[in-house]
Amino acid sequence: MRTLSRSAVPALTTEQMRAVDRAMVEDLHIELVQMMENAGRNLAELAITRFSPNSVTVLAGPGGNGGGGLVAARHLANRGSEVQVVLSKPDRLTAVPAHQADILARIGVTIANRPSSADLVIDALIGYSLRGDPAGTTAELITWANDEAAPVLALDTPSGLDLTTGTAGTPAVWATATLTLALPKVGLLDAPSVGELYLADISVPSLVYQRMGIAVPELFRQSSLLQIDPWPPSGRAG
Repeated sequence: MRTLSRSAVPALTTEQMRAVDRAMVEDLHIELVQMMENAGRNLAELAITRFSPNSVTVLAGPGGNGGGGLVAARHLANRGSEVQVVLSKPDRLTAVPAHQADILARIGVTIANRPSSADLVIDALIGYSLRGDPAGTTAELITWANDEAAPVLALDTPSGLDLTTGTAGTPAVWATATLTLALPKVGLLDAPSVGELYLADISVPSLVYQRMGIAVPELFRQSSLLQIDPWPPSGRAG
């Protein structure tokens, strides 16, 4: 896997990432379900190549981040992993994640009320929509993940981390590795809870960044997955 220095890759604020997503959907008609599929497929690929798990527990929130985790669950199940999904807010799933959850139910992936130990935990609870400290079932699942011996792979950000300021909430996931999407977010740059940092292509055309005045090199010419050079150690075993 190609490795890039952090200085070679621009980083986005939360508001800039929202603008990217908005431009993708509203201006270019690249739908959320397409971006979610790209995110989840890349997450599953990284899970397999980095951790080789026989069993995976996916913790998924009700929004787009959770939807990416649900897509990853499907790909992991298709590739032979024993997969269990736990939804933090099953009664509040938005439309596209609900569609992904329905697919999982139809193909026989277990959707459980409580998590159980596995070779790998995937954190897809909260993305860049974080507002304040995690609470309720989400907070309970974060605490559970941190207490597990298994490595934790976070999607886009460790849940509970503010992607603009880098401030961790209480509680917040302490990840072994984080797969962020499109471009790194500035809050990931110095946060030790990020662990190893990887970057995935979700098919953002260069035109989107050009219109925002952001110069982005051709990052994904050879692969849809990249590693960003080492960050401060996470302290978690992988």
